[in-house]
Amino acid sequence: MDEKVAAKADQVGIASPRRSPAQQRSRERVERMLAAASALIAEQGSDAMRMGEVAEKAGVSIGSLYQFFPDKRAIVWALAERYTAEGQACISAALKEVEDAEGFKSAFSELVDIYYQLFLAEPVIRDVWSGTQADKALRALELADSRANAEFLVAVLKRLRPDADPVQLETTAFLVWQMGEAAVRLAISVDREEGDRLVEAYKRMALRELVGE
Repeated sequence: MDEKVAAKADQVGIASPRRSPAQQRSRERVERMLAAASALIAEQGSDAMRMGEVAEKAGVSIGSLYQFFPDKRAIVWALAERYTAEGQACISAALKEVEDAEGFKSAFSELVDIYYQLFLAEPVIRDVWSGTQADKALRALELADSRANAEFLVAVLKRLRPDADPVQLETTAFLVWQMGEAAVRLAISVDREEGDRLVEAYKRMALRELVGE
């Protein structure tokens, strides 16, 4: 976690890393720790993961692990923030060049499809999400990230609908984003054919609210 992420964690009572990896060697060690945690989560889930297992798989001492991650929750949040950062980069890139409603519809639909495919393909992402939902403090941080993601939509909608009430745009974008996350998570909990239909239905509903069809 960087300083900004650590500050967010501290606000809701999540133990932040005791050390920030300043040197390349330390950064590589943290990468090994997170890679080890991801592998263990993929194998057995985050609930069963133990700090000692992470240290052993990463090839570091348990003391070294605790220097960077004081508890398992800090590891889960670090992974969640990594996925969030990657997702926000993808959202920013997809929406940056949007100039009209048709371009927005295409970019938005593609983003939803990417999000859906990631959840289908990556058990670690699904598990990390489950971990954030089960923990009140992690859920608060995940909600803040969701608001930040919705701001990408708001920025485009303000360009496309300059006369619209900005507060209404923000409310709609945030709600649509939250509904999208719920829709995708519902879609991966049913069979693939039904999941595909749910995602397509969500996209139609969301676009009607955002820009009309």
